[in-house]
Amino acid sequence: MKKILVVVLVSGLILSSCATQPGYPPPSHAQQGTLVGAGVGAATGAILGAAIGGSGRAALLGAAGGALAGGLAGGMIGSYMDRQEQELRQAFANVEGASIKREQNILAVTLKSDVLFDTNSYTLRPGAYSEIDRIARVLVNYPQTRVRVEGHTDARGSYSYNQMLSERRAIAVKDALVTRGVDPRRIETIGYGASQPVATNDTEVGRQMNRRVTIVIIPQEG
Repeated sequence: MKKILVVVLVSGLILSSCATQPGYPPPSHAQQGTLVGAGVGAATGAILGAAIGGSGRAALLGAAGGALAGGLAGGMIGSYMDRQEQELRQAFANVEGASIKREQNILAVTLKSDVLFDTNSYTLRPGAYSEIDRIARVLVNYPQTRVRVEGHTDARGSYSYNQMLSERRAIAVKDALVTRGVDPRRIETIGYGASQPVATNDTEVGRQMNRRVTIVIIPQEG
């Protein structure tokens, strides 16, 4: 058990090395994934090594193998999402009304509902398909991700109406992605109605920002 504790402490040092040190640039998403995966893999490997081979060398070998396996998985996820993010940014480089954000290894592409739908409608406008085409091409190229389509409205109208509208708009975007080759098993939809505003609902500009569809892209871990 003491050796397991030592290895877990070492893995903690690996994780702490993710922090930016003076004179060095911050680690990339891929490097962060590698380091986190290595730390988790080391701790897991130590526990498995002790369980299989008892204390001593077997536990340390298990920790080393776990670190290697965890690092590879983490690095692959980070690099995979790096490439996907780059392709998405290139696809939407000259498109107004679209934003791409990343948090850890999760990507979110937000499109204004006014670009996609007419007022009080959940039928896609003819001009919306070019935006969906851009996303679909990238999603098809990166099948090892899950996709969540989120619908949002402004605060005008009743709760039940906004909830229904947001759900049906999310489903409409999902259906369009599926017809463009994205596996429907990868996609879930959810409507938030007016419950998650990103701006005030007291102005038209704010309401326009709140009317949106966000496509969240999440890596599938093996």
